[in-house]
Amino acid sequence: GDVIHRMLTATQYVAPLMANFNPSYSRNSTVQYLDNGTVFVVQWDKVYLQGKEDMGTFTFQAALHSTGRIVFGYKEIPVPVLQISATQHPVKAGLSDAFMILNPSPEVPESRRRTIYEYHRVELDTSKITNMSAVEFTPLPTCLQHQSCEMCVTSELTFNCSWCHVLQRYL
Repeated sequence: GDVIHRMLTATQYVAPLMANFNPSYSRNSTVQYLDNGTVFVVQWDKVYLQGKEDMGTFTFQAALHSTGRIVFGYKEIPVPVLQISATQHPVKAGLSDAFMILNPSPEVPESRRRTIYEYHRVELDTSKITNMSAVEFTPLPTCLQHQSCEMCVTSELTFNCSWCHVLQRYL
């Protein structure tokens, strides 16, 4: 979005594993990305937890496919995720989306109040994140995938489209 806000980044994320990682601790630690036009991959390779370097290195990645499919891959998870402290930084794994509305503040007319609405979150069971494991998210079908109203009306999808912007009527 156009606005970066601390609370927005806490509610808008694609996180294979969010924790207090310190990629600058070791010269062997890297965060790399690849975009080939059909998949965008970010990999955290041999990263350490800040102040907990004795736990070992973590290697994992997130792959965002142009089809909407998302895959989290976990190669090296040296300790159970439930043992990672959330004192300095939240520990999360999953997806979340939100939006922010700027409303005029009644107390100060020239200022705006930010209201953040988190409308969807998928949290992974972090006890399932182990070495050599993966999680795959597949997108649900939507009306937007149809190229015409006829395709939408005759669709065998398990949901009902409610409004056709072309026909300007409810279906």
